[in-house]
Amino acid sequence: MNDACPPGDPARPYPGDCELTEFLRARAAARHGGKNGPLSRQACLNRAREIKLLLLDVDGVLTNGSITYTQTGDEIKSFHCRDGFGLRLLQKTGVEVGLITARQSEAVRRRAYDLGLSHVFQGVRNKMEVVSSLLAELKIELTEVAYMGDDWLDLPVLERVGLAAVVADAMPELIPLAHFVAKNPGGQGAVRELCDLIVEAKGRRQELMAEYLARQ
Repeated sequence: MNDACPPGDPARPYPGDCELTEFLRARAAARHGGKNGPLSRQACLNRAREIKLLLLDVDGVLTNGSITYTQTGDEIKSFHCRDGFGLRLLQKTGVEVGLITARQSEAVRRRAYDLGLSHVFQGVRNKMEVVSSLLAELKIELTEVAYMGDDWLDLPVLERVGLAAVVADAMPELIPLAHFVAKNPGGQGAVRELCDLIVEAKGRRQELMAEYLARQ
């Protein structure tokens, strides 16, 4: 079976879907040592062990991507409690957590405050610029960063970080670049899966669980 793309139309100014997919697969293969798509769980754990900073997109990752407006024009977003608890556990391991989103929302500011997040960037169009600036501030390397996204705006970051993660319902173009693909969709526990992976990789899962088992 020949999976190669058919010849492109020279009159077309942009590559077709097939050509774009092949390009992303080639980039992913070069980055993953010849392999396309998600890595094994053990390979993800090996990468997660080095993580010092977790960055997240918001819409479609911490939320299900839905945006609801009230009659007064306020924006309503829903966040999953298990994602929030996972982020709190992760912070106990010493991993920094930050949010980078293209939109502006009071709901995001409030959620970040509730979770004690100090690295919150809203209204961002070029996410790599923010990532580069934050790395310089925290004095860490790209290999020590995990990022979870769901759409095209996340592509530049996903192809550079040490642990690239996507939600189960991410746009298909992101899958070849991802090391880790969550089983759950955005806003429904995908972030918790990634947090659990990093906590386990750092050998802290049993210790943290014991804290809660010991509570009377």
